[in-house]
Amino acid sequence: MKLLLVEDEQFLLEEMDTYLTEQGYRCEKATTYTEGQEKLHLYHYDAIVLDITLPGGNGLSLLEILKKQHKNVGVLILSAKDSLYDKITGLEMGADDYITKPFHLEELNARIFSLLRRRTFDGENEVKFDSLVINMVTKTVSYKDESIVLTKKEYELLLYFIVNKNRVVSKQAIAEHLWGDHYDMAENYDTVYVYTMNLRKKITTYTGIDYIKTVYGMGYKWIA
Repeated sequence: MKLLLVEDEQFLLEEMDTYLTEQGYRCEKATTYTEGQEKLHLYHYDAIVLDITLPGGNGLSLLEILKKQHKNVGVLILSAKDSLYDKITGLEMGADDYITKPFHLEELNARIFSLLRRRTFDGENEVKFDSLVINMVTKTVSYKDESIVLTKKEYELLLYFIVNKNRVVSKQAIAEHLWGDHYDMAENYDTVYVYTMNLRKKITTYTGIDYIKTVYGMGYKWIA
């Protein structure tokens, strides 16, 4: 899952980035209003952790831009202890939740997980497709109770395919999802091909079904 962290306090930003990356999220960072605006325009995120007070602008203005673009992304507001107005205004504008500074990173992680589970998977801890089960708490995958060992990137790719089942996803979209701003590292998208083929082989070995179809000249599609 891909997060955007918009926070101008550098120490807090690095703490959030380190901790949430360890929890399996892929994080990108913005420290100013302008930087946050640019990233929202260029990339898609599953959730945004958004501070209200930013150099160059207000976080609520970024939330307003986001909602006008009709992007289906969860928003968790970071608010100061006494800023009741910001919390109420943010929720009325479409934010999903807020957390008050100072906060424990464990609580932040729990709020983000709850937000993503609610918005993307109807509040479930497990995603089921046929007899394939993805447990988002333990980040494990099984088929008919038999464990399927995946790498971190393969796990992220599987979840991405299932969320986008029956849709063609391009190699560029996959690269952006797996590597964020640094997707150019997947030179000529060869790395995307390798990860996709490895995942395809593992899932087919256990299920006997090849769910991932190549759509030539366009990308891949998970067939339901």
